Amino acid sequence: MKKLLLATTAVALSAGAVAAEDIKIGVILGFTGPIESLTPQMGAAAEMAMAEVNASGALLGGSTVTSVRGDSTCIDAGAATAVAERLITSDGVKGIMGADCSGVTGAILSNVALANGIVMISPSATSPALSTAEDNGLFFRTAPSDARQGVVMTDVLLEEGIDTVAVTYTNNDYGKGLADSFQAAFEAAGGTVTINAAHEDGKADYSAEIGALAAAGGDRLVVAGYVDQGGSGIVRAALDSGAFDTFHFPDGMISAKLVENFGSDLDGSSGQVPGTDSAGAGIFAAMAGDDFDGTSPFAAESYDATALMVLAMQAAGSSDPAAYKEKVMEVANAPGLKIEPGQLGLALQAVAAGIDIDYEGATAVELIGGGESAGNYRQVGYEGGAEITVKYR
Repeated sequence: MKKLLLATTAVALSAGAVAAEDIKIGVILGFTGPIESLTPQMGAAAEMAMAEVNASGALLGGSTVTSVRGDSTCIDAGAATAVAERLITSDGVKGIMGADCSGVTGAILSNVALANGIVMISPSATSPALSTAEDNGLFFRTAPSDARQGVVMTDVLLEEGIDTVAVTYTNNDYGKGLADSFQAAFEAAGGTVTINAAHEDGKADYSAEIGALAAAGGDRLVVAGYVDQGGSGIVRAALDSGAFDTFHFPDGMISAKLVENFGSDLDGSSGQVPGTDSAGAGIFAAMAGDDFDGTSPFAAESYDATALMVLAMQAAGSSDPAAYKEKVMEVANAPGLKIEPGQLGLALQAVAAGIDIDYEGATAVELIGGGESAGNYRQVGYEGGAEITVKYR
């Protein structure tokens, strides 16, 4: 197969159908802000995919891809849109791998990407509102919607015998969307949410919030926040006051930093984060090696988001977003030659040869609806001061 692809691709390229270019891709993530402990791995994963593509020499007549980084801050919509504008108008990016947090992602989409016709593939924006946002076919995501996460959270908690919880969420699109999705799913399944209350990031003292949560009660405190911001502040206040001693953590809290912050105080707690035990996940982690933590949340999704963008360009025969946006779903889903991490060169050759591909990547990619991930999750627990994988869902 590989020899056939190489021969066929050589013929296609010799025909001079595509002129080589340096294609810039924006990598917009919160390199500062409430998830800054996660984004170095996400950025490195995206750029690993680009390096793999460049090493193959198989993209669009020998074209290369170059990363242009931008800081979304995760929380400042004005700063995020300004960065996106700069990357598009000054740097000339042909697509955006990002953004990360839901609020800034929605702001970039509505204020910048739509106006400029730029494709965005987010590895981590999970707000259900993004499923119905006006996008003109430009927006995709490799992380599942929180409508799905709310159901998974419900299943995890009920299976652990927890049917009464208090909920606190970071006061933004991500936090509210997730908290509302979870409450609807949990109560529909017979559970009780005693309180569903917002918290603001950046506070030095969360004792008032913990007082209200404790007064409402619950067998476990659900913390739909950010590990590098108010979420960890809430956990510290709860532990110090004795209001709660076990917690449930959605994806914005799952991180090596959480264990570093609280150690064995987390024992008995639970959580979930997008993840899969597919063969591709193991290959990706091995490829990351010592360069970055390939098991870090949303790193695999970042590799896959970048890979899908480049493969769609190849399928369209163009780096023009107006052309390649039509090919993202096609390269992501069956039928076709299954593609795993480390096989981007093979995938590019196959597409050039007119062979359909089914990109599975590092996260068992399947895009549904308007272009969002169907969703797999890794359920976690905490024992002996360490995070453990309980199972995959």
